[in-house]
Amino acid sequence: MNKKIENIMTYVMIVIGALLASFSVICILIPNDAIDYGTAGIAIIINKLSGINLSICVLFVFTPFLIASAFVLGKQFFIKAVLGTFAYTVGLECFEKIPFEINTEHFLAVAFGGALLGAGLSLILRHGGCIDGSEIFANIVLKKLSDKTGKNFSMSFILILFNICVYLTVFVFINRNSAMLSLLVYVVATTVVDHFTDHYEAIKQVTIITGNCDKIVSDIKEKLNKTCTVMDSYGAISGENKTVICYINYFELQKMRDIIAENKGSFSIVTTVDEILR
Repeated sequence: MNKKIENIMTYVMIVIGALLASFSVICILIPNDAIDYGTAGIAIIINKLSGINLSICVLFVFTPFLIASAFVLGKQFFIKAVLGTFAYTVGLECFEKIPFEINTEHFLAVAFGGALLGAGLSLILRHGGCIDGSEIFANIVLKKLSDKTGKNFSMSFILILFNICVYLTVFVFINRNSAMLSLLVYVVATTVVDHFTDHYEAIKQVTIITGNCDKIVSDIKEKLNKTCTVMDSYGAISGENKTVICYINYFELQKMRDIIAENKGSFSIVTTVDEILR
């Protein structure tokens, strides 16, 4: 019963986060000449240049990434991403029809809108969802690099490059003020997201202390395609055991949690790693 309630609350939080993000975009950012970042930013650019309905633009841009996520990040992530995207697009459609907008001094409005957007995205990310294709794109690139080189990489560089392209497009095809305001949105929103998700774009080290590591190591190799470091350790109460260390990214954490939950009697710690030296 507790597991069912936890799952329901996870989906509720994703919906609330998506609605917060859509409210920020429609009622605060766009009226103040700023746009969201990532694939949502691309959708807003298409909307501004073509006049096509924003919700349709969001679905058009995000759907290919959404489909790719089912193969790269798994079924659970795909379901949560679909739910978040649906709630986000419905929110965009509904808030466009509500006669409410914060149209004040641009800097203040954009700072507040960016913080509200970051709060919504934090709720979604903390509960294993996603409403932006740039993170999925970064995961696909990282998986290819990891499979080819056997090394772990942070997604920060890829996300920054992706958003530089978005803001350069805004600068060239819309106007420079909108590009600079949108950059402020990115800085504020990502600062809020980093605060509540502990640098989601960085590499995560998972340390698992267990009495029997064979099944955990096997599941990590099979479900995450990751290798592990296994060391002998000793607990003052538990006695002889094993310490398993594995490096993953933020979007693989949910799979790791499921693996650990299936293997009872283990103790695990997740820490953020800024850099891995080889």
